[in-house]
Amino acid sequence: MTERSGFLFCADPLRASRPDPQFADDLAAARAAGGRIALLDHDALLAGDAAGAVARVARDSGPYWYRGWMVPSARYAELETALGARGCSLLTDAVGYRRAHELPGWYEEFAELTPHSVWRAAVPGDPPPSADKLAGLAAPLGPGPGIVKDFVKSRKHEWDEACYVPELADRKQLTSVVGRFVELQGDFLAGGLVLRAFEPFVAGGEARVWWVDGEAVLVTAHPDTPDR
Repeated sequence: MTERSGFLFCADPLRASRPDPQFADDLAAARAAGGRIALLDHDALLAGDAAGAVARVARDSGPYWYRGWMVPSARYAELETALGARGCSLLTDAVGYRRAHELPGWYEEFAELTPHSVWRAAVPGDPPPSADKLAGLAAPLGPGPGIVKDFVKSRKHEWDEACYVPELADRKQLTSVVGRFVELQGDFLAGGLVLRAFEPFVAGGEARVWWVDGEAVLVTAHPDTPDR
């Protein structure tokens, strides 16, 4: 294995010396291939204690790929800093992570392959935009149905009330769905608001694409739909 074979996995929240069961198979595979392994306290990282989160990472133990639960971009930057203080680094740096994690960072790259989208920055606690501002934001998408989300996630499980807009040109519908989305996201609103043109994709479950140095190296099923 090379210097790029270090893996930072999330620890089991109940037994910090063991990996989170969700990633145990991945850890075993990495270890069997000769990879360096370290564990991260994901809960501590999300709580703002990045130094505590990496306390079990050996000093000067080399760079790591992070393999774990989704982390907000700001927390990932804190993780990078905390690892740096221990003489370690992340093979995907904080700038690269934000670019890949948040829609505005990757949209231009995939504009011809993804639904037409527009966005505006916002932070948790901001009131929903006015009907006029939302209408102006949605105008480039034209009439038709759309999706509301933030820079990272949607509320797809509250499809009718906080995700799907039957007609973007209908100010009342758009304002209602955006308002409910902002309310439900609360402190978890990531980056800002995104409006996307709705496209009826072929049913078949989600796929995950694994990228290394800008190259797609593996496509797998989403863990929620492993047989699709």
